Amino acid sequence: MPERRLPTIVVLATGGTIAGAQAEAATHAYRAGALDVGQLLAAAPALAQLAHIQAEQVTSVGSQNMTHAVWADLARRVEALSRNPSVDGIVVTHGTDTLEETAYFLSLVIRHDKPLVLVGAMRPATAPGADGPANLFHAVALAGRAEAAGRGPLVVMNEDVHYAREVQKVACAGVNAFASPNRGRAAVMRGPAVHFFSRNDSVHSTASEFSLEMLDKAGWPRVEVIHAGVDLGSDLIDFLATRVQGIVLAGVGDGNATDVAMQALARAMANGVAVVRSSRTGSGHVGRNVEVDDDAAGFIAAGELSPQKARILLMLGLSKTQNSTQLQDFFDRY
Repeated sequence: MPERRLPTIVVLATGGTIAGAQAEAATHAYRAGALDVGQLLAAAPALAQLAHIQAEQVTSVGSQNMTHAVWADLARRVEALSRNPSVDGIVVTHGTDTLEETAYFLSLVIRHDKPLVLVGAMRPATAPGADGPANLFHAVALAGRAEAAGRGPLVVMNEDVHYAREVQKVACAGVNAFASPNRGRAAVMRGPAVHFFSRNDSVHSTASEFSLEMLDKAGWPRVEVIHAGVDLGSDLIDFLATRVQGIVLAGVGDGNATDVAMQALARAMANGVAVVRSSRTGSGHVGRNVEVDDDAAGFIAAGELSPQKARILLMLGLSKTQNSTQLQDFFDRY
């Protein structure tokens, strides 16, 4: 019987809890990104049975400190590796706080279908019962599977596989902290095997019309999020509207806010600032002209996208156009 060919997988490390270390074993406190990629791989020796591993340290930060500059570096490296015929798949280790945002961003700017898997951990590497080694094992296994190609970036956490557009961090602690609330998880891992439930119907990868080059040319449009709550006023919105190209409302219910806040957002829209209505609730679909007259104000409805992902799509959309009708079309399709 011929020997089974092992795939070549490149692991790109960015830091995060998966590379975190505690100062003392008896405390929950830890420093994210304390370990380098070599130490991560050493903690999961079974990886050698799955693939030939190449490793690179892109950065080493807690993902609350992820930046657009790191996104650009990471995307360019993934693009280069995707064009390399000797590379079968790519794994990105990442902090969990903004993992979903990086995955969604990459899904819209990476123009290749080679398997790309993002993975993190909810417990630091030095903690009892650290989940990083198992998660990394599943990520490498998935990146080496032919059926992972053509689905856009995938996220693996706690044996569950999620599509980049759908995944959300839904808890601040505990290993079962990730879910896909609207459309459900993409697959499950059983050892090195993957069992997919659905295909990815969203626009991504080779079908995406966005690119890093467009963002660089547009100067990475600035978009910020306003979180709605009881008695939200207009002054913060009026101030923000003088400094940004886009505002995302993390609205109550169906993307709503106080009357004075909505009036301030309408003023911002009239002054050339794109405004997207999304919901702070965590799931559901924000539709046009339900509680709010979007046609009259020129607002854009986020659909299923969370505020943090709506921010990314609006930034990318503004790199192409400021026309609200065209921006709404992006939100309807992506």
